[in-house]
Amino acid sequence: MTDRSVRSGVAEAWLFRGADELVAVRRDLHAHPELGNEEHRTTALLVERLTQAGLAPKVLEGGTGLVCDVGRPGPVVVLRADIDALPLQDEKLVPYRSTVPGVCHACGHDVHTAAVLGAGLALAEAADQLSGTVRLVFQPAEEKMPGGALDVLREGWMDGVSSAFGLHCDPTLEVGRVGLKSGPITAAADALEVVLTGPGGHTSRPHNTVDLVHVLATVATGLPDVLSRLVDPRAGMCLVWGHVAAGTAANAIPRTGTLRGTLRVLDKDAWHDAPTMVQRVVDGLVLPYGAHAEVRYQRGVPPVVNDSAATALFTAAVRGALGSSAAVPTLQSLGGEDFAWYLDRVPGSMARLGVKPPGQERPYDLHQGSFDVDEASLAVAVQVLVGVALAALSAA
Repeated sequence: MTDRSVRSGVAEAWLFRGADELVAVRRDLHAHPELGNEEHRTTALLVERLTQAGLAPKVLEGGTGLVCDVGRPGPVVVLRADIDALPLQDEKLVPYRSTVPGVCHACGHDVHTAAVLGAGLALAEAADQLSGTVRLVFQPAEEKMPGGALDVLREGWMDGVSSAFGLHCDPTLEVGRVGLKSGPITAAADALEVVLTGPGGHTSRPHNTVDLVHVLATVATGLPDVLSRLVDPRAGMCLVWGHVAAGTAANAIPRTGTLRGTLRVLDKDAWHDAPTMVQRVVDGLVLPYGAHAEVRYQRGVPPVVNDSAATALFTAAVRGALGSSAAVPTLQSLGGEDFAWYLDRVPGSMARLGVKPPGQERPYDLHQGSFDVDEASLAVAVQVLVGVALAALSAA
């Protein structure tokens, strides 16, 4: 039997029996979220279910995250899910609300995990009919720069892989739609901290010291402005601060101040040049005031650049599973994704999974405590992932 004939029914057959389990797994994960590199319960749940299916999952050396091969010797195709949550309070009043204070699945990783698990269980029932191996990668710490993908690469799980595929929830797309794009689909994302220091003093005599809060404000507004004039606008460089702190008293000039933010850029060349450029601009901004500036620049992830052939396979799989209207174009975003590290090593593609309920006017946003999904998207994801995995094996 060929992969083409397997592809036509394996996902549907499993979903007929397993759809309710898929929802239950997603809700269990949502109620018990874990931060990056702390995903012990999640890892144990996945190991137990895959083992029950007769598979042999292998936990990563760090103790969280796992990989599991399904199929026979031959080409290897990766389906990847990220399993970590975010340090945000769950604001929803639902039965599966997070039971962990200050932690919730506000980015859809519970959906990604349940979907790849479902795809793996469906493929396991047809494993002896496959023309190669589908490797399920349940990756830890996607939300921690520079990302848990590097752990997977370091352990060699991408060596010899033909192609890699992943889905990411998109709350702007209705359930039943999948957004696809060849080429860059996300941005590079780096973490930036600027620490300013000076002698401090009385607010009545700023001329006798370093007015640190004024300098902090100069850097906070000036650095994004100057960068926009040093980089080609088409590179899409965007620096946004999320933390500004200095001082405790209204009449005392503080000795230290801190800015923390994220620098995102669409262009890979501009991303490579960014650290040197940021240091040079900060030094120039603080020079007139005599403050000392320490720039702590943490490399995050490069852009996810989808391979054209892999994206064509993904598009065909979406249309084959859901109909021609289900595959829709999508734009490159300024969001960061460590799936980029895999695509630096092997060809592949990431698509955007519609999770918005039909008719909902204002979608939930990612990285907010109110984020939730239409759970019909889980079955959609399983169908698409099974389809693209089998198509990729046939093309390898």
